[in-house]
Amino acid sequence: MKAIKTNIPEVIIFELKVFGDERGFFFESFNQKAFLEAAGLDLHFVQDNHSKSAKNVLRGLHYQIEQSQGKLVRVIQGEVFDVAVDMRASSPTFGQWVGTHLSAENKLQMWIPPGFAHGFLVLSDTAEFLYKTTDFYAPQHECCVKWDDPSIGVEWPLQGMPILSAKDNQGLSLQAAQKFA
Repeated sequence: MKAIKTNIPEVIIFELKVFGDERGFFFESFNQKAFLEAAGLDLHFVQDNHSKSAKNVLRGLHYQIEQSQGKLVRVIQGEVFDVAVDMRASSPTFGQWVGTHLSAENKLQMWIPPGFAHGFLVLSDTAEFLYKTTDFYAPQHECCVKWDDPSIGVEWPLQGMPILSAKDNQGLSLQAAQKFA
């Protein structure tokens, strides 16, 4: 496992060791010891989530202001553009974002720590997205930042307007959204 720092050092991309031959491939999608050695993170995951979305679906930018979740995300079918936005008001990178392409082909994973909003845009016909969380889903604490807030300026690789949920259509601006200390 190789840990790759991003422009926001707390957000980490993981490149896994994949063993492949004519039969297919094998890799450890998560190994606590390797994760600790590669990134210095000793985490306890409590929930796994799996979603399937159609092309051009944009989910996000979501976070929980209480019961904040760290997320280890990956794609097992298709491709997405995955984004993390720093929502920590006291951080030198507050309001900044990082993004990367995650796909079944590249098998990359991204660590989004607590204190960050998260979202993704589906680039393939469909995509199946898996993520591990460090705390349980708590809808009463869920917040949503508008995906196209110009003060954040995420450069989504869009082909037309994205398909959004009603909740995501109601996302707040960075200025109006609740923030972490």
